[in-house]
Formats: sequence, structure tokens, C-alpha cells
Amino acid sequence: MQFSPALREQIHAALRAHEVHSLHAGGRRAAAVALALTEEGTGAQLAGMAAPEGWSTQAALLLTRRAENLRSHPGQWALPGGSVDAGETPEQAALRELQEEVGLTLHEDAVLGRLDDYVTRSGYAITPVVVWAGAAPQLLANPDEVASIHRIPAAEFMRADAPLLDAIADSEHPVLRMPVGQGHWIAAPTAAFLYQFREVCLSGRSTRVAHFEQPLFARR
Repeated sequence: MQFSPALREQIHAALRAHEVHSLHAGGRRAAAVALALTEEGTGAQLAGMAAPEGWSTQAALLLTRRAENLRSHPGQWALPGGSVDAGETPEQAALRELQEEVGLTLHEDAVLGRLDDYVTRSGYAITPVVVWAGAAPQLLANPDEVASIHRIPAAEFMRADAPLLDAIADSEHPVLRMPVGQGHWIAAPTAAFLYQFREVCLSGRSTRVAHFEQPLFARR
């Protein structure tokens, strides 16, 4: 899947056509995450995913592993993101978090649109913002928040074995996971955003994900 102007227009058009389900934070804490499209570069550095020869211009999404010293969700897969500050829009918060977490500075015209909000068991109402990040050749992990940065090929989320759906005792809805590489997987809420991105932006299907559950370890 080539990182190209045609892909950007495809995603932008799909998001314009998508009827976003937005939620008022209410008593919840408002947050935003960035689904940042970039080039695969030198690869995701994961078992089961071969590194390209040289720099790859295939489309990829930026994901991180959270630092182990964080109180919330240490070591887990994440999209760059965090709380929406007073006076910020979700788009502004997502762009700020990209700069703070991975050293990527983008202007507001990089924003392509939003996907559906997702309410977590830990009390956040998260808005996913889709961003065109360019080649982003130089990224720098903030050691206070990020253990590692990974460029996961967008094609990886099109796998036939995704999503993984697991029944859970305390809900009628299954836990959603997205597999990556060999023996790795990403859990909701991050997985829910990735799955809806795949469905809406890459496959042209209007798919809702806010009902999918998080695994027990992700609810803290």
C-alpha cells in the first residue's frame, strides 16, 4: 500500500463521508489520539515482520510502546495521545501529543478527519484523529512516556485473521484485539481505533467499534 497523494485523498474522502459518532465527555476525561499515516521507513522492528531493504515508502501507522515507569498502562501498545487540555480541540491535542511523544511537529492542515469516540473503562472519552504525517524520517521517543516507536505497515491491519474477538464474562460484547507480526497483538481501545481505520478508511465500510470491550489488564 503505497504512501501517496492518492491514498491521502482516499482516506480524506472516506472520513468526509463517515458520520462520526461523537460523545460529550460529561463526567469523563476528554482525550485524543493520533492515527498518524507515514512511510514504513526501516520497518516495525517486530518478530514476524521482515525489515524492508533500505527506506520503504509503503504506508504505515505510528504506534508506540508505553514506558514501563508510567502509572497507567505501562508497556502497552498505544497511539500517540493524551488528555485534551482546557481550550484545546481534539485535533490540537492529538497534534501536540505527536510532538511531545515522538518529536513530530505537524500543522493543522495535516488533519484528515475523525473516527468515532470511544469510552474506556478507566473513565476517558477518547477522540481518534487521523493525520497525514509525511515521511517523518526523524522521530524521537520521549523517554518519560515512550519506550519505543514502531511504524506498522497499514497492510498489516488488513490481515485475514484480524480482528481477534474474545468472549469475556462481564459483558455481552467481546474484547477486540488486532494481531501484528508474529505473536504480537494490540488490545482495545487502541485496537478498536485501528480496526475502524481499516474498515472506514481502507475498505470503505461503515463499521462501529465503540461497543467492543477492553481486556481486564487495560481497564486500570
